[in-house]
Amino acid sequence: MSWLTPQVIDVLIAVGQAVVILLGGVLLGAVMTVVERRLLGLWQDRYGPNRVGPFGSLQLVADMIKIFFKEDWIPPFADRKLFVLAPAIAMASLLLSFMVIPITPGWGVADLNIGLLFFFAMAGINVYAVLFGGWSSGNKYALIGAMRASAQTLSYEVFMGLSLMGVVAMAGSFNMREIVAAQEGLWFIVPQFFGFCTFLIAGIAVTHRHPFDQPEAEQELADGYHVEYSSMKFGMFFIGEYVGMVLVSALIVTLFFGGWHGPWLPPFIWFALKTGAFLCLFILLRASLPRPRYDRVMSFGWKICLPLTLINLLATGAVILLTSAS
Repeated sequence: MSWLTPQVIDVLIAVGQAVVILLGGVLLGAVMTVVERRLLGLWQDRYGPNRVGPFGSLQLVADMIKIFFKEDWIPPFADRKLFVLAPAIAMASLLLSFMVIPITPGWGVADLNIGLLFFFAMAGINVYAVLFGGWSSGNKYALIGAMRASAQTLSYEVFMGLSLMGVVAMAGSFNMREIVAAQEGLWFIVPQFFGFCTFLIAGIAVTHRHPFDQPEAEQELADGYHVEYSSMKFGMFFIGEYVGMVLVSALIVTLFFGGWHGPWLPPFIWFALKTGAFLCLFILLRASLPRPRYDRVMSFGWKICLPLTLINLLATGAVILLTSAS
């Protein structure tokens, strides 16, 4: 075992952490598909999925078997290469975004000085997956859904980035661990409340969650940009939406709610509880709010979210300048 040097052990630990975190993100996204249906049933006073296994506990297994054994069909009028590539890009960009999120002081894949910028780079790549999927399908509904999704994502990513500049200014770093460390005494939700509100709204819009799910509106676009997908290709898009929901929830916890900080309980438990609370909020919004028109979604972003993020950024800069001067 002479090859088992401290450097090799460090590499093996890092690889193991990466595998656990990435597979955990996919598994949690898959589990959330069933949790959402159960919670919607509870809140709407009806039964959720309760037929497969005790109390519906094996519903996820049944869903996976169904997706695995469906016909993997590609439309004859589709661009085959892009059609196959699109869902892989979507899932890969989401999983790579998890690399920069520190779960506990000792758990995280990559401790990058530009961690926040890396997340936005991966979010930008996800737009290509949606465009490729909609355009390569050769379906007019898929193309319209892809155009909607691209415009909505690019617009709300602007507000998402601006809403976090106050956090970056207060922490003095783009490094996720340093941002969490800066919240040890006071969580950034207090001084950056308006930044949190705009980030939450933008996060819902970027992940195409209800009420901002216009790119996938069944009544208008017959399921949007992935209408022609089936089997595992559809599963990657479908699970990817829930993985994105987990990712945004974890980011909110990291950037505004102190990450793993909290009294008495272990750091991992605090991080999991905070993330779970925001996952429930995502589902509650789906159960509570109607879907607005697409033009109103875009108008709301540019006329409400953008001014609010700019005001928050200017106010944060002014406070930091006055504090440093005094």
